[in-house]
Amino acid sequence: MVTPSRIRLARERRALTLARLARMSGISQQALSGYENGLAEPTHESVRAIAHALGFPVAFLAADEIEEIPSEAVAFRARTKTSLRKQRAVRAQAALGVELNDWLTDHFTLPPPRVPTYGKPFPEAAAEMVRSLWELGDAAAPNLVHLLEAHGVRVFSLDTEHQDVDAFSFWRDSVPYVFLNTAKSGERGRFDAAHELGHLVMHGHERPSSGPEAEREANQFASAFLLPRADVVGRMPSGAQVDQLLEAKGIWRVSAMALTYRLHDLDLLTDWQYRAACRRLAELGYRSGEPDGIARETSQILPKVFALLRRGGRTPASVAAELSVPLTELNALVFGLSFVARPGAGGRQDPARSARPVLRVVPDHGTDAGS
Repeated sequence: MVTPSRIRLARERRALTLARLARMSGISQQALSGYENGLAEPTHESVRAIAHALGFPVAFLAADEIEEIPSEAVAFRARTKTSLRKQRAVRAQAALGVELNDWLTDHFTLPPPRVPTYGKPFPEAAAEMVRSLWELGDAAAPNLVHLLEAHGVRVFSLDTEHQDVDAFSFWRDSVPYVFLNTAKSGERGRFDAAHELGHLVMHGHERPSSGPEAEREANQFASAFLLPRADVVGRMPSGAQVDQLLEAKGIWRVSAMALTYRLHDLDLLTDWQYRAACRRLAELGYRSGEPDGIARETSQILPKVFALLRRGGRTPASVAAELSVPLTELNALVFGLSFVARPGAGGRQDPARSARPVLRVVPDHGTDAGS
């Protein structure tokens, strides 16, 4: 027996058309369509051929129904520039991320979600309300991935095959999810994380999460969240020069362009000063990157999870086997922790079954995460 939704999801995860899968598996396109729609049952030989072509274990195709992530639930940064095939591929990865989160919550006590959803506030007001709720004051935001995890957002990474997708987010069963592109600069990663938080807060349940207006609102939220008005106004002079921008951007760990935009938004740069600063920054290479950028922020929860599992004799390979996914799929979701299957390292002892370790996230200025 196979599960039709899992054949479709595995195919979409590989960004394959039915015609392409037919050529790879030696099974007709018509037959594959019948399997995906539950109109026919493949033979054992056909199942093995499909699994081999897709690079998924046979057990994955035979597991329980898997719920797809609907397109309208996902806030893609650039939906119009992302092909439908690629959108389906990353949504399929997101569905695997939800399954991983379900497995994690069965074995560990994760931080509960504490992300507010507001009706129709202005982005600036929404950012200030979240900062107040999370007791950030007017100071620079700490590590954004750690901050999101500490407040119950499940943060996963995107695979390297879809690095032109910046980031996306969605709610599922009252749990917020954010998927981040790990190939971007550290500053861009922080902005992406804040941008997706804006979508979760302002567009999560009641309002459309896509479209130019939603993207503008999420950008404005991210700018206000990372660069709080009172702190920026108190630190930055009116008409700041480019050398001052480059020196100050490290305070908030944002890109030079993001700081320049925020100063213009706060009327600390005139239109002419803003355009001149942008031109000069582009000449210095700051439009396409961050030459003196910060390190990329990654998860604090996920390394701790797998450290605890290893301590109890469990390996990432055994987790992948329980999820019936290739180890590479697990690796793609957890910020490239470079898992390697070690023969003989697996064990049946599960440190989480009896106690379900409680995982917490400590701030940047603290020590390592506790359990």
